[in-house]
Amino acid sequence: MRIRKRSWTEKELEEAKFYINNPEENKGKWKSVFKVERPLHLELGCGKGQFIAKLAFKNPNINFIGVDLIDTMLGLAKRNVEEVYHSNNREIDNVILTRCNIEQILNMLDEKDKIERIYINFCNPWPRGKHHKKRLTHPKQLELYKTFLIDGGEIRFKTDDDNLFSDSLNYFENTGFKVIWKTYDLHNENIDDNIETEHEKMFSEQGVKIKALIAKKQ
Repeated sequence: MRIRKRSWTEKELEEAKFYINNPEENKGKWKSVFKVERPLHLELGCGKGQFIAKLAFKNPNINFIGVDLIDTMLGLAKRNVEEVYHSNNREIDNVILTRCNIEQILNMLDEKDKIERIYINFCNPWPRGKHHKKRLTHPKQLELYKTFLIDGGEIRFKTDDDNLFSDSLNYFENTGFKVIWKTYDLHNENIDDNIETEHEKMFSEQGVKIKALIAKKQ
């Protein structure tokens, strides 16, 4: 997704106490970065941050890391987190945003970080075959995630793209994950705790069915 640069992004991120510019410095010790040690969840490609802002606010007993590569997206995510927390008079103490190329995620996380859940929402489907290795659910990536995802840990994945979803089911199976739940029409499942992302809302309004799954590391 192309997004217009905002001139305020760099300054606001530098001043935000819950933004980390050099995540590799915390490799192996992310639990100690938060004020209170709690289970650790990770969103890969957090975008504008509406999802992680609402999810973290609803789950104060879990610490969340939101990762994206684009500074402007992280700036918007920072503002969305602040809006959710400040409008409810709550301190931002269980969210950290950081910039990282997800293809190089092992630069910032290792087995000591013990991530319990990973969220991947509406990532780029990279439809051309020669680009499939760039998919966030590609086996190449899933093998990286297994380094820091605990045994029994989950990956929760949502997409609008039929081919990406079908391929991803095979990706998970071929890398030793067990798909414990899946749906080809998420909004027909009446799931109370589903947090709708910006893309999810847009695609749903266009009549596109949302696909979702939960895969467990065995």
